Formats: sequence, structure tokens, C-alpha cells
Amino acid sequence: MNLTRLGVKYISDALKDMKENGLVLGRVALVHKRMYRVFTGHGEWLAEMSGRLRFEAESSGDYPAVGDWVYMRPREGEQKGTIVDIVPRFSQFSRKAAGDPTVEQITAANVNTVFLVSALNQDFNMRRMERYLLLAWESGANPVIVLSKADIEGRIEERVRQAESVALGVPIHVISTHEGMGMNELRRYIREGETVALLGSSGVGKSTIINFFLKEDRQAVQAVREGDDKGRHTTTHRELFMLPDGGNVIDTPGMRALELWESEEGFRESFADIEQLAKSCKFSDCRHDQEPGCAVQTAILEGSLDRHRLQSYVKLKKELEYLARKKINGR
Repeated sequence: MNLTRLGVKYISDALKDMKENGLVLGRVALVHKRMYRVFTGHGEWLAEMSGRLRFEAESSGDYPAVGDWVYMRPREGEQKGTIVDIVPRFSQFSRKAAGDPTVEQITAANVNTVFLVSALNQDFNMRRMERYLLLAWESGANPVIVLSKADIEGRIEERVRQAESVALGVPIHVISTHEGMGMNELRRYIREGETVALLGSSGVGKSTIINFFLKEDRQAVQAVREGDDKGRHTTTHRELFMLPDGGNVIDTPGMRALELWESEEGFRESFADIEQLAKSCKFSDCRHDQEPGCAVQTAILEGSLDRHRLQSYVKLKKELEYLARKKINGR
């Protein structure tokens, strides 16, 4: 395997002298019950964490995640190793672990671009798109909106306009994997050494996109249910794939619930339109409700801002404030 194709250039400043320490550098492709499949210059290895690394981990975010670069101490005569260190991440997509507001779950690490995939059928949901955008901006990767299943939906222009209203300055691509529509445009993001993570709810076509670029049916695909267009969870784990034409993609399971994690910077990026309007409010502590001189409410009355977007802004802001309080209290 070629470490250049895996994107080693993005961590070159953090590399150790592997020869002197007798370590092997690799990238985590799959995590399963504390066992790791790692791509190295010597092929695929199986690895586990060292006792020291496990002991020093303060949270699940300190464990290796899919996309991480790791150093391993090789086992004599085997394609196996012990992970002794994790190279600092230049990006990571995190969300709150289900059921615990103080635990971070890393979905993908060291990602250059995040494809936020939303089907153009009944799955289309702008409020969910806002949540994905918020976390994508916070991750350090570049978000791209991918509107899939264009071959079965007739309201494409309307959906694109709706996406544009919340994805300010974010590229939007309409695709159909069955017809090949828009796939060449997506391919430009997955150049050699680049990594793209696909995120979205179940049934939006992430695995179908992966299969298209792999040029084989590697990922299982199931049809959506009739009546509500909801997909079934086919992908059950996160996995990094090397594409035959260069570049890497990370497939992720569909998320029923997208819980926010630390997202202050991402929040400002996602709601830059409202944040900018708020600077013109008469009062610096304006809640954008019924205060006089509220520039945000004026924009709503004039039709330049959707009321539902403000409601989403207020809801997500409260959610982040609640999460911050829980983390300070440690519960």
C-alpha cells in the first residue's frame, strides 16, 4: 500500500523517526471491539492499543478512530502490531455519544471534505441539514451538500433553493448514481491523498456512492421502504476505503439522531446570516423575539429570512448551552 495515496502529506509535520524507534506508521481503516484494521506500507495489519495508551486515555475521543494515523510496534513475524501513539488529527467529525452529554464520539478523523448526503425524496429535511452543517464546520473539514436520487424526484430546483438558504457558500451537487449524473463533479473532491467522509441519514445512498467510486458492489445496499422513503440501516460501522483511482472515502452508518458536540465555531459559520443581522439589532443582548429595533425580526417581516431558520437557530443555541453546562458539571 502507498502511504502517499492514504494522505500522509497532511501529517508530515508530525511524523516521527520511525526507523530509529522501530515503529510502523499506518492509518486506521476499521474499528471493531477495540481491534483495529490498519493500512500500512506493508499491507493490512491487525492491531490493538497498548496498555499505556489505554491507561492514559481520558475519554473515548482519545482512542483511535477511523481515519486516524497511528504508530505501531510490530509483532515479530506477523502482520500485527500494538498501537503506541496517535498522530495529532488535523480534523475530526464529532458528535455527542447517545445517552451521555459528556462523552464525545468521533465519527471520522483526518478528513479533507465532508459529503453531507441528503436524498431529494421524503428524506429531505433542512433542519437536519443545518445540524450536519454545524458539526461539519466545527470538524475542520470542508462541507459539501450532496442531493441524491435525482432520478426519482421532480422538485429538484425547489430543493436546491431550500438547501441554498441554509448552506451559505457551501457547494451543492445534485446527483443520481444510477444515471451517473453529477458523479464526475464529486470525483474532483477525491483526488489522490485526499479523504472524503460521507454523512447522512439511513437510506440516502451513501453506500451506493461508495460502490460507484470503488467500481464494485462492496457495500451492501437496501431499498428504501415504500410509503415514507425511509431507508434501513445497511452500513453498521465506519470504514475507510482506498479508491482504485486514488483518494479515500469513509462510509458511516445512517444516524437516527445527530447529537451536537462542541460546536461554537461551527454554529457561527452555519448561522452567519443571523449572526450578521444580530449585529444591527438595537440591543446587544437582543433575543430576537419581540424587542424593539430587532434586525432579525425585521428581516423575517421583509421576507429575506425564514422564520423556521430563526427557530432552528434559537433551538440549537439552547442545545449547545445546555451541553456546555452538563460538561462543566461533569454529568
